[in-house]
Amino acid sequence: MLKNPIPKVTNKLQYRAIGIVSGKYIPNDNEKLNRGFLTDNKGEKIETVVLGKALSLLKKHIDLGKSYFWIVYPKNKNSQTLHLQVAGIWDPYHLNDFESNSSKKNFEKLLEKLDLQDNYFSIRGTLVFVNTKNKEIVIKICSTSKVQNLKNKNFKLVIKGELSLELLNCFVSLDVMRDGNSLQLLNYETIEKKSSKIK
Repeated sequence: MLKNPIPKVTNKLQYRAIGIVSGKYIPNDNEKLNRGFLTDNKGEKIETVVLGKALSLLKKHIDLGKSYFWIVYPKNKNSQTLHLQVAGIWDPYHLNDFESNSSKKNFEKLLEKLDLQDNYFSIRGTLVFVNTKNKEIVIKICSTSKVQNLKNKNFKLVIKGELSLELLNCFVSLDVMRDGNSLQLLNYETIEKKSSKIK
């Protein structure tokens, strides 16, 4: 069975921010491979770090001269600067060596079968801010990790797009596309209406 790089949601109120981006990873330093840039197929660079689990995969199986589909977590402070954390590499052919042309064709078709595409992100969280003037929204993502002392357990993502102010504090599921260093809202679904907390 074809493994989906962005797994199906297991819980109605599951927070997440995950996406898939095709490109070449270029480390800042060949001795320390965990920090660098992901250069996409248009030549755009995105600041990137490789997380532990993916780092061993990168060291053992990845040819840094080639393009891959990277499973990434997005982070940003505004809608112009995107930062990616690589969580894995999507390669249904177990990182076999394909000619670049045929592999691109096959991979794109496989993604279509999964109803996905390059630069797609699934964002699920609470709508905490709507900037109608700049047409931006802010989604709060909460970590489900059991570890209490994790730094940046919760974080916010700035997404270009418009949502109604009536949806503030609602739990929403967003389909988002990356455009350069911006995340753009495609469509959304309201999962749960939040009651306003009385202070």
